[in-house]
Amino acid sequence: MLTLNCNGRLINWEQPVVMGIINCTPDSFHNKSRVDNMEDALQTAAEMLALGASILDIGGQSTRPGSEKIGPELEAERVVPIIQAIAREFPSVIISIDTYYANVARISVEAGASIINDVSSGLFDPKMLETVAVLKSPYICMHHGGDSKNLHSPIDERQTMSSIIDFFIERIEACKIAGIKDIIIDPGFGFGKSLEANFQIIKELSSLKILGKPILLGVSRKSSIYKSLGGTAETALNGTTVLNTLGLMNGAAIIRVHDVKEAMEVILLTDLIKK
Repeated sequence: MLTLNCNGRLINWEQPVVMGIINCTPDSFHNKSRVDNMEDALQTAAEMLALGASILDIGGQSTRPGSEKIGPELEAERVVPIIQAIAREFPSVIISIDTYYANVARISVEAGASIINDVSSGLFDPKMLETVAVLKSPYICMHHGGDSKNLHSPIDERQTMSSIIDFFIERIEACKIAGIKDIIIDPGFGFGKSLEANFQIIKELSSLKILGKPILLGVSRKSSIYKSLGGTAETALNGTTVLNTLGLMNGAAIIRVHDVKEAMEVILLTDLIKK
């Protein structure tokens, strides 16, 4: 059972859950995930929640390869009004803020977010871990091979899963020292990893269970899928479903997706198989 304390609410999920992606950016790799205005954001949120999403992940900065880095001021300008509007329209919603800036995390939680999703695992902003601890928010740590200038620097392909586990052992300890209670781990599919390494992560995902933390899997429409199939992000839904199925069978607790309906179907069917 997955238990998280979200702003004082102790939430138990007896089966894996879906995190729906809402990008407040002009350059995210899947253009259909982008929202250009408040009306679009509220409509997308309503649709995802109606289809069964348990978490909405709001991001104001693209982390795709080659994306332009923006500062915390612009990122906050993009996400905070959207978070406020969604939290006001859907009071029971669980919102995750996708940021590696401590100040953006803080003002987003003040605006209505409950979870902090940090692709840097606290390594880009020295104030992030202490900020998360003060906010008492669940914290998503993602593995990556790079630095603040390049999240996609390659890691040692010969030791992909062992190096990911070593990374999380160190980051989990850093989180605990900072005072963070609820930690979720994300192996960082697509971040600093070759196509072969990404598929190795799916195959060996259950190895991460040794860390005793909920596992988030974010494969939705990524390039390892569509390049393998000879398509584009727009044609990668079926491949995404295949990898999400394997991920759920290997221990994923949260799947982060652009397509909520199909993800919910995967959870239902894999649950029946497990039972």
